[in-house]
Amino acid sequence: VQLQASGGGLVEAGESLKLSCTASGNIVRGNHMAWHRQLPGQERQLVARITSFGATDYADFVKGRFTISRDNGKNAVYLQMNGLKPEDTGVYYCNLNQYNERYWGQGTLVTVSS
Repeated sequence: VQLQASGGGLVEAGESLKLSCTASGNIVRGNHMAWHRQLPGQERQLVARITSFGATDYADFVKGRFTISRDNGKNAVYLQMNGLKPEDTGVYYCNLNQYNERYWGQGTLVTVSS
């Protein structure tokens, strides 16, 4: 299984970005997908996750600002990020979980200037 993330970039505070991640390989139904992030000097943390049925869960620090979605036909997961803050700056990783295995994308850098 391979994951390819894209969509990061440099934006100003208050602006929006949409991250995309596409999975390829032996993808099975019933998988869960998620976005994590690693802020400078910190450990990786969960941002949002979504089941194959579309049930979602968000970290408190992004509730109301970020929206996770997926397209099962494309094996893709998205993260719409609105109202970005400088403290959202970091590397964002998508991941896919199936059969108790976890796969990671390469990460995409999001930089929010004040």
